[in-house]
Amino acid sequence: MIQSVLTWIWLSSGVLLVISVLLHSPKGDGMGGLASSGSSMFSSARSAEATLNRISWTLLALFLGLATALSAGWFKGI
Repeated sequence: MIQSVLTWIWLSSGVLLVISVLLHSPKGDGMGGLASSGSSMFSSARSAEATLNRISWTLLALFLGLATALSAGWFKGI
């Protein structure tokens, strides 16, 4: 049961990781272009890029950690 839940979390984190990487701009602009609108949730372009970087790194750590744990079979008996 827990292995199937963790597998779904792993798959979801992989999809979200791909999306977050694709949101980055090749010139370092990223979602910062959205910050120019008045109703933005980010205060500046730098804040948007920093937030997107933090999200990407967190998803990467989650994806790699679950990939290691699931491939090692640490949750098969649970």
